[in-house]
Amino acid sequence: MKKISQQRACTWMTSSAAALSISLFLACTPTGGSSEHPPLQSKARPDHNVPVAEAPVPPPVTANPLKGAKLFVDPQSNAKLRADSIRASEPAEAALLDKIALQPQGLWMGEWNTDIYRSVQHFVGRAVADGSAAVIIAYNIPHRDAAASEHDVGHSAGGLASKEKYQRWIRDIYEGIGDNPAVVVLEPDALHGIPNLPPNLAQERLELFNDAIRVLRQNPQVAVYIDVGHAAWLAPEVAADLLKKAGVEHASGFAINTSNYRATDECLEYGHTISEMVGGKHFIIDTSRNGAGPYLEAKNETETWCNPPGRKIGAPPTTNTGDALCDGFLWLKRPGESDGECNGGPQAGAFWMEQALSYATP
Repeated sequence: MKKISQQRACTWMTSSAAALSISLFLACTPTGGSSEHPPLQSKARPDHNVPVAEAPVPPPVTANPLKGAKLFVDPQSNAKLRADSIRASEPAEAALLDKIALQPQGLWMGEWNTDIYRSVQHFVGRAVADGSAAVIIAYNIPHRDAAASEHDVGHSAGGLASKEKYQRWIRDIYEGIGDNPAVVVLEPDALHGIPNLPPNLAQERLELFNDAIRVLRQNPQVAVYIDVGHAAWLAPEVAADLLKKAGVEHASGFAINTSNYRATDECLEYGHTISEMVGGKHFIIDTSRNGAGPYLEAKNETETWCNPPGRKIGAPPTTNTGDALCDGFLWLKRPGESDGECNGGPQAGAFWMEQALSYATP
């Protein structure tokens, strides 16, 4: 068991109590204005020349791993940098952007991170220096965005080229996090896209989920949630079946509404229904852009999720949801970052100033 010297000694939890480890990290963080925080606990870069080893089964998750957690507010986010750049000349617009910039948000990791180990290590390191936990969205599974691509509307198609490459990529994330606290949301759209894959690739995807969960949860301070989409995409019984096959038993839970617009009340009901089917597993909800609910005037499926007009930021991120099964309302998608080249938007992930201001305007 490791100990970290601060204003008082803080003892990290063992794996048998892993579900509370992120909370413990924050409970051990000094208060009263001290700038001291636990040092970054780094691991060595994985050796890609050795065979991929199977990860052991992690201990059960027995409680809400996010209870009391302080999540990382990124001072280098696009919204924050843009707000600072116009603060003197356009203070009203800067104030609107601050509604986004001053909230904790997830960082998406994919093939654009040319050195995923260093990218994760850097992001987690900045969070640890802040006394907070980083939220990472892992988005690089082979045949990514298969559901949308099947209908020729995929704006985020891609992913790694093979099972082994993805296994190594996940291990790089694990080593980049080190022994530090973090939240990882696994592969938005991936379960929803399984019916669009041939049987062999569908089975491979489920195996990759199982492997990723086991690898990442070797660190008892990492909370892992499997993205399951939302109620308009998968019926609860279908979602539950896929989650079971993906290894939700060993995960912290599942994520709902990632990068989407469904209302929070609907997501809570959906989450409770699924939870009953998967052994009472907890869930998180992405509330980043659901303040106005879904775009009901959409003429087709794409218009419901790809930069729909008139949407608003939702409930601020919190790990105190008032719901025993919902671990957090998180901002997994960064408001103002485009869904893709649709409805006037730039490429997926690019910051779109007009949209960000619209989201933040009451």
